[in-house]
Amino acid sequence: MKNKLSMASKKRLEGYGFIMPGFLYILLILGYPLVYNVILSFKDTNVKNFAKGTSTFIGVENYVKLFQDPTFQLVLKNTIVFTLACLVVQFTVGFLFAIFFSQKFTLSGPIRGLILVGYMMPMSVTAMIGKNIFGVSEGVINDLLLKIGFIHEPIEWLVNGGTALIAVIAVNCWVGIPFNMLLLTSGLTGISEDVYESASLDGANKVQRFFYITLPLMKSSILAVLMLGFIYTFKAFDLMFIMTSGGPLNATDVLGTYAYTLSFTKYEFSQGSAAAIVLFCCLFVVGLFYLRLISKEDD
Repeated sequence: MKNKLSMASKKRLEGYGFIMPGFLYILLILGYPLVYNVILSFKDTNVKNFAKGTSTFIGVENYVKLFQDPTFQLVLKNTIVFTLACLVVQFTVGFLFAIFFSQKFTLSGPIRGLILVGYMMPMSVTAMIGKNIFGVSEGVINDLLLKIGFIHEPIEWLVNGGTALIAVIAVNCWVGIPFNMLLLTSGLTGISEDVYESASLDGANKVQRFFYITLPLMKSSILAVLMLGFIYTFKAFDLMFIMTSGGPLNATDVLGTYAYTLSFTKYEFSQGSAAAIVLFCCLFVVGLFYLRLISKEDD
């Protein structure tokens, strides 16, 4: 009995030894900055007292000041509008593409591969392409609209506050649609053709098969796509930072870029940390909600 216990203990220790490097890496690279950021958000740290280390604890004053700031309210609105608009477009078009490419036809594979190029490119490259596409003088969009006579003078897409967010949403959707298509296609391929054949024999048409078979059987895939899409979109940073730098007049500022601006442009470190914690809390709540839904499905 003792030998068995000792062997079990030895196996357990070996398991801990294998996971310990990864655990320490996460603890140092992710855990420490997160804890330090939380502590910093409850202080008055700025460029004047950062080097001296004379910052004092001020409680939730940074958060109160943040939520009372009209700029932060605009940034929060931009983040929500950007996220919801991207989710609706990416999921709808991605689902249509997934259904379309699940059909067997010539060149379906190569065409689907070409669509995936947008998702495979680094976001920094995508942002530079988007900046050129929506440029004023040599932009592809303006050139096309001028040639077909839809407009008579170039539109300042990234300079006008009313169109800058639309341009950023369009570029982000270009990246997100292939991602949605890929995941939803895998969900569609997991549905057996026998189910559709049985429904057809029972007299169900294509619309009925879609709503009563496809959607229910793809519930877990759809939920995963929406949650991952929300997380990736809500924490967007590099796309806005490269295309518009959050401008004009904070029209494309989101929580990620605003936290960066507060910390590394205005050097209000505690305010920037508070904005970053708000972003983290939003994603944390969504993550918990997703895990709860998954656990209910498993039950």
